[in-house]
Amino acid sequence: MKKFDIIVVGGGHAGIEAASAGARMGCYVGLVTMDRLALGRMSCNPAIGGTAKGHLVREIDALGGIMGLISDRTGIQFRMLNKSRGPAVWSPRCQSDRKLYSEEAYRIISPTPNLEIVEESAVEVITENGKVAGIKAKSGEEIFCKALILSSGTFLNGLMHTGLNKTSGGRFGEQSALGITESLAKLGFEYGRLKTGTPPRLKKDSINWAILEEQPGDENPQPFSHQTELSQFPFLPQVSCHITYTDPAVHKILEKGFAQSPLFTGLIKGVGPRYCPSIEDKIVRFADKERHQLFLEPEGLDSDQIYLNGFSSSLSAEIQLEALHKIVGLEEVEMVRPAYAVEYDFFPPQQVDLTLETKLIEGLYFAGQINGTSGYEEAAAQGLIAGINAALKIKGKPEFVLKRSEAYIGVLIDDLVTKSTDEPYRMFTSRAEHRLLLRQDNANRRLMKYGYEFGLISKDLYDEVDNREKTIINGINYCQSKKYHARDVNEFLVDSGSNEIDSTETISKLCKRPEFNLKQLLEFNGASSDSEAVALLNDEKALEQAEIEIKYEGYILRQYEAVAKLEKYESTKIPVNFDFTKIKQLSTEGREKLNKVKPRSIGQASRISGVTPSDISILLVYLKN
Repeated sequence: MKKFDIIVVGGGHAGIEAASAGARMGCYVGLVTMDRLALGRMSCNPAIGGTAKGHLVREIDALGGIMGLISDRTGIQFRMLNKSRGPAVWSPRCQSDRKLYSEEAYRIISPTPNLEIVEESAVEVITENGKVAGIKAKSGEEIFCKALILSSGTFLNGLMHTGLNKTSGGRFGEQSALGITESLAKLGFEYGRLKTGTPPRLKKDSINWAILEEQPGDENPQPFSHQTELSQFPFLPQVSCHITYTDPAVHKILEKGFAQSPLFTGLIKGVGPRYCPSIEDKIVRFADKERHQLFLEPEGLDSDQIYLNGFSSSLSAEIQLEALHKIVGLEEVEMVRPAYAVEYDFFPPQQVDLTLETKLIEGLYFAGQINGTSGYEEAAAQGLIAGINAALKIKGKPEFVLKRSEAYIGVLIDDLVTKSTDEPYRMFTSRAEHRLLLRQDNANRRLMKYGYEFGLISKDLYDEVDNREKTIINGINYCQSKKYHARDVNEFLVDSGSNEIDSTETISKLCKRPEFNLKQLLEFNGASSDSEAVALLNDEKALEQAEIEIKYEGYILRQYEAVAKLEKYESTKIPVNFDFTKIKQLSTEGREKLNKVKPRSIGQASRISGVTPSDISILLVYLKN
């Protein structure tokens, strides 16, 4: 009979983060997966990061997670997105080598002390007196634990659709996970169906690359992880992606297949992602658009397959291929594998708390797509938080909850728990109210203290970040006090296309002018000899962050003020298992929603759809009495 402190079911991005964190925090962890060589396997696009998702990866890394490290080791193209816009939305992304990513995940996970990989399939959750006790495996074996984390991805009763053909499975070539949904339903959990999809894979040598638009990576690529040694980065040769487009002729062919589309015939019951729709969804929902952008992305350095990003579909293979042959550059393309849609079970996330522990069964945690999210990064973030909290609970230590003002991870989990979701949820920068505070560049400064506290970040790494923080603060203070006299600086200003000054001006004030960067101003007129300036100039990361905070000082201060105003609501706690039904003055909808979500604070309560400002006022009065 096997016994673990923590069992993690599922070896995807959520599962490996949960298992790694729990084990490194000193708990004995069993990672239950159907195939140990499939750890961290990329079911869809072989890429990590992107808009807001890159922020999540940086935060995972700051907390001691492994996604950033794996990405850096296996990335074949690195790009910083949205560089033409403000720093709040700069987002790192990398194209990964699919095969190497999974191999690297296994290489990192397998030797972890306190972690055992169990090749099995869980079919039942075992409970005792409202607490989790373990799982029953497909083999019939019962495996026991103090905490259980379910991170089953798209495998719960997974069905794959291509045209009117459907097969059981959560990913191409892999079987569904059966039994868990039914087991949880018996325990009183609500569940539903969601849909996601993946594009076709194309044969590399059958594409006319010469007529396609090239999309290279950054000339000076930056890693995700603070732990990655820059002198060795990037580890792999870097390649380009390419761009092409659909057109009305392509759309007409795709429309021919609608009569046999599982999406339009009702064969697919699950709701698909609004923000990453299938190609058939796109041409229906955006009928006014004559074309849609498609990205041709390599599956890996040694792979002969190309991923056609933007062309996910559930249409028949015949229709897909006919449409592909009308796309520029793909006139003679060979389709290695058609696109397909996946339907799977999920559990509406108002059933979990902000720690990701379920409200119904103590010690049971949900992480990843089981909570209705979409994306590797969203899954990994949840897995890490679930793993940390499971370990803290076992050790009898206080739980870990990130605020919306602290991290995108805090926004993600608060949105799921407070607002729930009836479609696959993905992260965007627009979901964060305080996104200028939650930049990708300052994730370490915001969160590494927690990773260090949990034992997931080494002292050397924490000290490095702590020293950088001092460099940034001292550098900003220096720039706010160091003044240049008009007689010394005006010629330089005019030559740079800027206006003269009348008397003196601080470096900080001059830096706010868009035509200048901080490095130019620090190197002017001997300032670079001052110790504070030298420290900034010798640390590229510190220099970048100091410049951002100087240039956007006013906006940043306003966001801090907004956070402070909201803090009184966030700090007004609501007792656990508070019975809202006894407050008759609440609106009927407010009472129902509050009792369903069971918010932890007035701040969280105020974000619940259907809870009115009047309800909040009544709650505040009630809690004071």
